[in-house]
Amino acid sequence: MNTAQSLERDVQRDVRARGSAGRAAFTLIELLVVIGLVALLAAMLLPAISKAKMRTQGMACLNNNRQLATAWLLYADDHNDRLPYNLGGPNRDSVAQRTNLNWVNNLLNWELDSDNTNTATITEASLGPYASRVVSIYRCPSDRVLSAIQRQANWTGRVRSYSMNAMIGDAGELSQQGFNQNNPDYVQFFTRSSIPRPANIFVFLDEHPDSINDGYFLNKAYYHEWVDLPASYHDGAATFSFADGHSQLRRWQYARTKRPPLPDAAGLPLYIPSHEDADFKWVIERMSIGRP
Repeated sequence: MNTAQSLERDVQRDVRARGSAGRAAFTLIELLVVIGLVALLAAMLLPAISKAKMRTQGMACLNNNRQLATAWLLYADDHNDRLPYNLGGPNRDSVAQRTNLNWVNNLLNWELDSDNTNTATITEASLGPYASRVVSIYRCPSDRVLSAIQRQANWTGRVRSYSMNAMIGDAGELSQQGFNQNNPDYVQFFTRSSIPRPANIFVFLDEHPDSINDGYFLNKAYYHEWVDLPASYHDGAATFSFADGHSQLRRWQYARTKRPPLPDAAGLPLYIPSHEDADFKWVIERMSIGRP
């Protein structure tokens, strides 16, 4: 091979090498296009991922509610059909007396009080053993609401998200005459067998974090206002469990029902205009039945 041929071959090899290297590299424009496509895909996927997470948390909340109803039924089986104590006060400014006879023994607030985090207020209360003392089922996974001082104390959440229908169980002094002073024209259910249509009467629900306090979910059928407010963690819905053991998700219609899950956001008692009372009526109709 002469010198000219050798030089030509070297040049061709160098050109091929440069071409190969050029094809392997990205230009700045190509890189920006790729970044843009990735950002677009992320923007399209994030809402779907968020909705999937919300659905998963809603299903977990439904399951928690169902397990609480199962514990409630087991308690009745073990107490000659009598239902757990469900103590409360005559209005939202008065709360349950402190006793482990109650289904839970805590009062939740936005301060640094130990009731907000003390799991013994659940495990040592009357329903605790029938829930196998599993405290996680008392809290909705979507409920991470805390006050500023609670976050500063590095809390991750309060111990309870659920409350019991005020017309279910022995309400102590409020029901010692055989009816509930809060709703005297309605039946207070002291036993499981006294509930004529168990599938139509709710026992537990996830309650708005600003009104949950003592776990006694009270609304008065005679007033057009929310005394206690259901939660709306699940895309504007709350979970309920019923006296027959089933649970369901209820989606609220009106913004007045879907108050933000924040401290001091419920604004209770909350007046309900007559043209926006469908949510309230749904709850009242499943609270109890009229006394004969």
